[in-house]
Amino acid sequence: MTKRSASSHAWLKEHFTDPYVQRAKAEGWRSRAAFKLQEMDRKAKLLRQGQVILDLGAAPGGWSQFARRQVGKHGRVVAMDILPMDAIKDVEFLQGDFREDSVMEALVTSVGERGVDLLLSDMSPNLSGVDAIDQPSSLYLVELALDMADRVLKPGGTTLIKTFQGFGFQEMVIATRKKYTQVKTLKPNASRARSPELYLLATGFRMV
Repeated sequence: MTKRSASSHAWLKEHFTDPYVQRAKAEGWRSRAAFKLQEMDRKAKLLRQGQVILDLGAAPGGWSQFARRQVGKHGRVVAMDILPMDAIKDVEFLQGDFREDSVMEALVTSVGERGVDLLLSDMSPNLSGVDAIDQPSSLYLVELALDMADRVLKPGGTTLIKTFQGFGFQEMVIATRKKYTQVKTLKPNASRARSPELYLLATGFRMV
C-alpha cells in the first residue's frame, strides 16, 4: 500500500474535521459546496421559483441539489459535467465537454428557446499549488463559463462563477462589466479561509 504524503494526510484530516463536511453528511447534501451556494443565495437572492438554472461543473451535485429545491416544481435545473454524476430527482444531467460542438448543441437544445435565468459554475482546475499554472487554468474556466452564458443566458440573466484572485483577475472583471449591469465578488464563509477562491456575481446580462 502506498504511504500517504504529509500534505495528503493533513488535507484528509482537515476535510473530515471540517464542520461543513460534517453538516453536509448529516443533512444529506452531496458536498460541502451546497453551503456556499446557500449563503450566496441568502445574500444576493439568486434563486427563485420557476427559474431555469444551468449548473456547470455540477458533480457531485451539491449546487444542483440546492438549486432544485429553490426553483420549485415549475423550475428546471440542467446540470453538466465532464465527470459522471449520480442522478438527482428532477435534475436533468448531461455528461460531456461543452467545448465539443455536439455537446454544446445538445445543451442548447435541452435548455430550449426560453433560455437560462441563472448560470452557475463551480468549475475548478486540478490545482497544482503553483500560481503560474493554476491561475491561467482558473481564468480559462471562467472564460468558458462566460462564453456559455453568452450563448444561453436570457437578457437580464445572472451568472455566478468560481474564480481565483490573482494575475488577470481584475482584467477579467473589467471585461465582464461590459456585458452586465453589475459585477461584484462574493466570498462565502463556507469557502476555506486559506483558499484564494472568490465567486464572480454578474447580474443584468446585456446582449451586445
